[in-house]
Amino acid sequence: MDSRKCRFCNCPLNRVFIDLDESPLANSFLKESDFNTEKFYPLCTYLCENCFLVQLEEQETPENIFSNYAYFSSFSTTWLKHAQDFVEMITKRLSLNNQSLVIEIASNDGYLLQNFIKKNISVLGIEPARNVAKAAMDNRIPTLVKFFNSKLAKKLTKDGTIADLIIGNNVLAHVPCLNDFIDGLKILLKPSGVITLEFPHLLQLMKNNQFDTIYHEHFSYFSLLTVKKIFDYHDLKIFEVDELSTHGGSLRLFVTHNENNDVDEHPSVRLILDKEKKFGLDKLDTYTNFPKKIFCIKKDLTNFLEKAKNNSQSVVCYGAPAKGNTLLNFCKISNKLIQYTVDKSTQKQKMFLPGNHIPIYQPDMIKKTKPDYILILPWNLKDEIMEEVKYIREWGGKFVIPIPEVKILN
Repeated sequence: MDSRKCRFCNCPLNRVFIDLDESPLANSFLKESDFNTEKFYPLCTYLCENCFLVQLEEQETPENIFSNYAYFSSFSTTWLKHAQDFVEMITKRLSLNNQSLVIEIASNDGYLLQNFIKKNISVLGIEPARNVAKAAMDNRIPTLVKFFNSKLAKKLTKDGTIADLIIGNNVLAHVPCLNDFIDGLKILLKPSGVITLEFPHLLQLMKNNQFDTIYHEHFSYFSLLTVKKIFDYHDLKIFEVDELSTHGGSLRLFVTHNENNDVDEHPSVRLILDKEKKFGLDKLDTYTNFPKKIFCIKKDLTNFLEKAKNNSQSVVCYGAPAKGNTLLNFCKISNKLIQYTVDKSTQKQKMFLPGNHIPIYQPDMIKKTKPDYILILPWNLKDEIMEEVKYIREWGGKFVIPIPEVKILN
């Protein structure tokens, strides 16, 4: 008997959304000595036919995925600017001052909280990855090395820690115990406090074929239609929503207690709900038809790479993001078609991508080898990357963008 259950409403999960075969953990970078012991897990997403939450089964525990993590936010200038802009906006909007407390869940290396500290606003980061949290603490950003849940929230409030603002950027999708996590947010928030949460928008994933954003670290994929049901259930109200360009199209939710009568629902909530319904995110057929477009991308990308190889043209990648590993492994692209990739993160350099074992070098390797094509794996940062390595045009090099469809750019 099938025992899969929805992580929100506990209904049976019998409907496959998209099956991306088997894949290693997307951020499990390897040394050569690790090749023979590498683990692969099913990468199959399911759709709850009751609440329309798209989700993965928990194939590996969060402790094994996140306790030592390879992603450092500070390596992206685009993301740093995004964080600075957010802090300026939210500080003015909520009138935060030296009496306020800002708590960030999954605070990474302190890339965001450092901006509040400069304004003399008290902060606390909660980050489970010890290696990443150390970078924050080395910069004197107060950080708890723990997973966030309702138990931790109760302990913090008992000790007198309660937040005016709770921030969760790209963490909600990483949480297997969704209801407990949201209970924790509610416990830790002052009666008049605000929660802001950012996550990739399921509408954009489906509209723009962003299947590569599906990987084991992302347990859930949210529409506003579904996430509103979840927060309503927990007596929290989403009173405003911003559409963002980050990560190929994200939502930023503004959330508070139901009992907080100081805020009214902004028209943006209804606007995005209507947009999702127009696309069909409340209809089963919309989800059923999605996989067809993905197999077209797989065919086009592999055909391009095989043709380049047959023409003795060299192809390398830029970046080693989790989404790139999903793309390459689903398309069965190995180091026979891609010579190497480069990444700014010193944590990833001299390692190998999981699954395909493509080596990772410093970005200056591009100048040394002068490839004919660069496949940009973090396509959401393509403008930043194309500007950074525009010198490839000196030898006629071109860029390949895989999503939402395979394109060659000069």
